[in-house]
Amino acid sequence: MTLRLTFWGTRGSVPTPGPLTVRYGGNTPCVEVRTETGRLLILDAGTGLRELGRSLVERSNGAPLEADLFLTHAHWDHIQGLPFFRPIFQAGNRFTIWGPETLNGGIGRVIREQMSPVVFPVPFENLAARVEFRNLGEGEPTGDDFDVASFNVQHPGGAVAYRFTSRDSSARSFVYVSDNELAPNDRYRSPGNWRDQLVEFLRGANVLVHDATYTNEEYADHRGWGHSTYDDALDLAIDGGVETLVLFHHKPERTDDDLDACAAACRDAARARGSRLRIVIAAEGMSLDV
Repeated sequence: MTLRLTFWGTRGSVPTPGPLTVRYGGNTPCVEVRTETGRLLILDAGTGLRELGRSLVERSNGAPLEADLFLTHAHWDHIQGLPFFRPIFQAGNRFTIWGPETLNGGIGRVIREQMSPVVFPVPFENLAARVEFRNLGEGEPTGDDFDVASFNVQHPGGAVAYRFTSRDSSARSFVYVSDNELAPNDRYRSPGNWRDQLVEFLRGANVLVHDATYTNEEYADHRGWGHSTYDDALDLAIDGGVETLVLFHHKPERTDDDLDACAAACRDAARARGSRLRIVIAAEGMSLDV
């Protein structure tokens, strides 16, 4: 094991707590990543970040916390957990928040506005932890034991995919694509070979975590909303030669039983194509070694 993923939020668009989402979870996107040396990386800051923060404080036994937080974009379901992330209210902790340039002039401005007095009682300036914002392109971070790369995907307002690769001889890697519309759509003004470029970006990854919000029937009424179908995610994983596909960003209305059925259909389709692709449903509390 060189990278370990733990899922704290798997749902898309809006939190969906309740008896029908107990097994796979109702919190919005948040994934904890631990490198071989124990360095902490966090992917997205949905409502799952709140429970991750509680866990981090308990596990730290009073020691200061430090982490890099990578945001795919700044839509509500990917940042709404940050004001409730307990470690940012504790002095001595340090966090670097990475994200793509946005129409509002940078990820830092978006987060500060999210905690303005009009919409939240505690202003950003009152946080006790040290928080630094970095836009992608300002020198993407590398660690002693991992490298990270980003790729622009198709989503309203823009979003990015991330690829993390271990620096040891195994070069294990995973790709995280939380929100992405794989079907062609002129609104994104993507280059004609955009999908081919994406396939090369994720080629040979050990794990692909990808948006699988819609069925083919549902997608017909949601074209241009920035999300993919199960079949599109399956095709991408097979084309890229990945080992494991993790179905992610579950539709709010999708029950646990519905998710089981969708995953079973994907597995049947993969077998019919002679693929040995492993298919997993992202579930809160699930850990996965890359």
